[in-house]
Amino acid sequence: ACSANVNVKHVSVVFKLYCLTVMTLVAATYTVALRYTRTISSGDLYFSTTAVCITEVIKLALSLCMLAKETGSPTRLKNAILEHVFLSPKELLKLSVPSIVYAVQNNMAFLALSNLDAAVYQVTYQLKIPCTALCTVLMLNRSLSRLQWFSVFMLCGGVTLVQWKPAEATKVQIEQNPILGFTAIAIAVVCSGFAGVYFEKVLKSSDTSLWVRNIQMYLSGIVVTLIGVYITDGENVLEKGFFFGYTPWVCFVVFLASVGGLYTSVVVKYTDNIMKGFSAAAAIVLSTVASVILFGLQITITFASGAILVCVSIYLYGLPKRDTTKLIQQDSNRESQQKLIHV
Repeated sequence: ACSANVNVKHVSVVFKLYCLTVMTLVAATYTVALRYTRTISSGDLYFSTTAVCITEVIKLALSLCMLAKETGSPTRLKNAILEHVFLSPKELLKLSVPSIVYAVQNNMAFLALSNLDAAVYQVTYQLKIPCTALCTVLMLNRSLSRLQWFSVFMLCGGVTLVQWKPAEATKVQIEQNPILGFTAIAIAVVCSGFAGVYFEKVLKSSDTSLWVRNIQMYLSGIVVTLIGVYITDGENVLEKGFFFGYTPWVCFVVFLASVGGLYTSVVVKYTDNIMKGFSAAAAIVLSTVASVILFGLQITITFASGAILVCVSIYLYGLPKRDTTKLIQQDSNRESQQKLIHV
């Protein structure tokens, strides 16, 4: 029995490490590959709005597959879709809020990585942590420890250092606008924080399956992103085609965006904040190494010190809170024991 326990523990550690590795690789590879397709990749530049739209379609298809697996039979699957999608317009409307916000966020990621280096993007994007923290406090009435507040300010300081004099990439020939890139990240970060907390609130307000919620959200997402394609690139898409400029690299970026989005929602179940923090820090390191090799990124002292500050603050933010109630109880027990001794 003892060896069986050890085995289960060993498997869980291995599984957590697997989750951590995949999460890190997806995050780092996505930003570097997206940056590559927007700046260095030869050939015609694709329409980023179409890539965001296709990502939503793939996520919907994958969520349907997962719901089919969860329900176990075609009849139950059909009933679940009928009940929660076609007969629940209110729920669809409720989830159109995060889907609109996520659509804006995903489009902003393309705009940011067209104007900022992948490593600079990866570090600056960690501003989503304080933004999510703020939304959690305001929308879910949770509290943050002093250490978490300290790490939030420390993270902001690190990002400021990185953005102070952005590191330049020598191999990128396209005209870039760092201010536009930073503005795009700022919008993406606010969207990420709000949509994540809103979705969590909707998930926890009922017992509806995660995959049903995802399907409701991605259906709205497809409609919203199609409107985005029409407004932004409508004429060009009609003239050149929806898949204009698509290369295997672009398809790879779309695949990573689709799988990454779904994978994160599953992985959150099995990992804690510290592991997610390590994953984010490791993704920053990998993105930096890849940017030096692929894009000729020149690392400055301000970038290096800012990135280190961000990594340390992510670690501090994820540390478990101390349970002060137990400490108070222990103190009161000690006091009562001392009184008895005096008596």
